[in-house]
Amino acid sequence: MGLASKRKKRPRDTNQLAWQIVQEATGQAPPPEPPAKRDTRNPAAVALSKLGASKGGIARAAKLSAKKRKAIARKAANKRWAEK
Repeated sequence: MGLASKRKKRPRDTNQLAWQIVQEATGQAPPPEPPAKRDTRNPAAVALSKLGASKGGIARAAKLSAKKRKAIARKAANKRWAEK
């Protein structure tokens, strides 16, 4: 969705458009309303995802050896610091 679709439409009448531009330029126009955030996710899918997510990391950590976990952690830390 582009920026133009989020912007309030301006009047087509020249006089009304000029009045609105002056109002905006002088700060007398009311502030624009922020768009309402909607959660478009399926609630059942979100609940199911949370069930699996809480188990997945624990099971993966238990399966890895200490040496492998350290290697993964080192790689992640190097990646974080490399970006900065």
